[in-house]
Amino acid sequence: MIGAYYDTAFDAAQAQGLPVETAADYAASAFLDGKPTRQGKRKSSGAGRHAAFWASGFLRTLPVQAWQQESLGLALARYLGQDRFACPDIVAHVAKLAPDVLQQAARHAGLVLRQDSARWREMEALADSQPETFFEFVQLFRIFKQAHRLRVDEIERLRQPLASLTPLDLLAYASLYAFEHLLPDLLAGRDMPKAPHAQEVWDAVEDILAWKLGTCDAAGLRLTDTAIAASLRQHLTPFLFPSSEAPGPRHDLYAAFAALLDAQIELDAFISRSAEAFSYDDGIRFVRQGERLEIIEVDAQAQAAWRSDGDKLNRLHQYWLYRGMDALMVSPELLALVSPAHLEANLQAFAKALGTWLRLQEVYGVAEQVRSEAGSSVDVFRALLATELMTAFYIEDFLRPYHQHLQQLGHPWLALGRLAFGGLLQPAMQNRFPVTWSDRAAKIARITPWTVTPEHPQGQARAADAILDFWTSDWDALSVQLREGNIALRPRWQERPVLKMGRHLFQLPWMMAVQNNATAAVNNLRRLGARRNEARDETRRIEERLGTLFERRGFRVLVGHDLPSGASDDADAGEIDLLCALEGHLLILELKSTYQRRSVKDAWMHRTSTLRKAGWQLHKKVPAVRHALRRDAALRHALALPPEAEPQITAWIIDTSIEWDHQAFRGFLKVSLEEIQIALRDDRRWLSDPEGLFRAACVGDATTRLAADSEPIDTLYPGGFSAKQFIEVIETAAVWTGTA
Repeated sequence: MIGAYYDTAFDAAQAQGLPVETAADYAASAFLDGKPTRQGKRKSSGAGRHAAFWASGFLRTLPVQAWQQESLGLALARYLGQDRFACPDIVAHVAKLAPDVLQQAARHAGLVLRQDSARWREMEALADSQPETFFEFVQLFRIFKQAHRLRVDEIERLRQPLASLTPLDLLAYASLYAFEHLLPDLLAGRDMPKAPHAQEVWDAVEDILAWKLGTCDAAGLRLTDTAIAASLRQHLTPFLFPSSEAPGPRHDLYAAFAALLDAQIELDAFISRSAEAFSYDDGIRFVRQGERLEIIEVDAQAQAAWRSDGDKLNRLHQYWLYRGMDALMVSPELLALVSPAHLEANLQAFAKALGTWLRLQEVYGVAEQVRSEAGSSVDVFRALLATELMTAFYIEDFLRPYHQHLQQLGHPWLALGRLAFGGLLQPAMQNRFPVTWSDRAAKIARITPWTVTPEHPQGQARAADAILDFWTSDWDALSVQLREGNIALRPRWQERPVLKMGRHLFQLPWMMAVQNNATAAVNNLRRLGARRNEARDETRRIEERLGTLFERRGFRVLVGHDLPSGASDDADAGEIDLLCALEGHLLILELKSTYQRRSVKDAWMHRTSTLRKAGWQLHKKVPAVRHALRRDAALRHALALPPEAEPQITAWIIDTSIEWDHQAFRGFLKVSLEEIQIALRDDRRWLSDPEGLFRAACVGDATTRLAADSEPIDTLYPGGFSAKQFIEVIETAAVWTGTA
């Protein structure tokens, strides 16, 4: 019965002689991991698990030090983060025993932005029953609530002048804003210390459009050529081609859009830098000074680690670009496809696509073909190449001439008008407006030449059609989901930058020209497509490809090894992702494959779910492997471990994301998969050495173009590779030293 599950787990741990704190930790970890998964023949519900866990008798007997463990604090945060089940007596109990634990759980539950929740009312009542402990805490929340309400009310007010506009109308004003406020400084290479970062503007525009898609009339998305022309004639072309005869520009609507955008940026910044920082950033603390809050840094090391992880991610983007450049230079077949028009931009597009393709293969286990949501089979490299060539096209045919016109004319809209007019004068009347559009057939015809292969020298329309499916966000369908409130995962428009309204496809040159297509591709597949049928096969390929890298270094490797029944006292040890043995060392590796995050909330969720669970899994697997090695001669033989000596065991969590790099989870080091690969390939130089791009390099696969007897450049192993030295390289983060 689920009702006794957690008490039974607690009692079983104590029967093994474990301390009460450890027994409570085991039971709470089972709850956090969603156990039990079934209740008889039925799946267990989240509410059912909450009811069973919080009814457990052992919780009311725990000492304060037991509640101070991460697992119990996270269990409290799970309780406070839901409204399906109520157990106010546990809140009152922990409030008296360990109030600091309860306060942290309330923060981690995100209650600061959910103060209409029944769980918050349980917390709020503590300000009366225990004012000395909770009054100040509740006051902090109330200040946040007031500040959030003011910003939300301001946005509601500023939306009113734009309520009748269509999504396309708003795209026109967003484009005017981008060309006026973002691109001039970006193109001139100037910093924008007082202006929002471009990503913040994109995110805010995306939020505004999500509001519009969730409230607009469906007819506003079924666009015809006539409807498009009418929208742009009213909201865009008067700014580009001013005339005394035609209606003038709607400066009032543009100003209204800019005001709403500023307010949305402010709200988003408040949520990410204040509310979510308060909730999920344990490196800072908020203190009340009258009616305002001040931030105090309490863990400078944690703040530095967060910045360091971001720097590492930037270096990895550079690493894969250089790998792509090198691969391109040794591929005559691909070089022959590079158009001589805008040669440098097209070469870079091919190199970026190759680098991202290598990354998707080696880090994320992606196959050559994947299925789009529409069901079509997509050639992944050609899809990557298409989006990079789109970017190159928008840079060369939009941004560069726009910048030249801007320097000559001095005003962004006059420059935009000159750009658009120049397109109309071309023989084929090229669209050079800040929003581009075409029907699907025309888009397929344009993409088809980018699908050329030796087997299909003219390209394939079917392949181009599949590429469009891969990169398209269907705004008709998205609008329905937003209106009905049943969308669990909203695609970011950078992840799927081809916007479908009716039978027309729209793109934004100002976004496509500067966005990171590599991140877009990774998150298209790993965030939006996490539940694809192919995801499990990709996980297995990640394990196998990493195992192959270890084998090339002389390790004996077992991939996906199941311990035989009875090999361990812990029947729940599970599958071992990778066992790698060499020179008396045994590596036990737990692999996790996710996506690239960018918010402190998403990173915290990753740490307290995926990585916490990975640490718990290794906590069980390491003793299980140790036990199996003593009893299973076949396992020792498969790993070439001598029977008379105990191997030196090292266990790591290997993760495709960079967050929480080189931090410990239950004592086990978390390392990025890319760091492991770079250390095994010994090609750290690609992180920072473009001058060594085409010189002989370290041993590896064909993409590194090595001479067998060449001396590695900037090697991590000056005395030669060994298991001991490899472990030291990883544990000291040597891959990242000396790179800038």
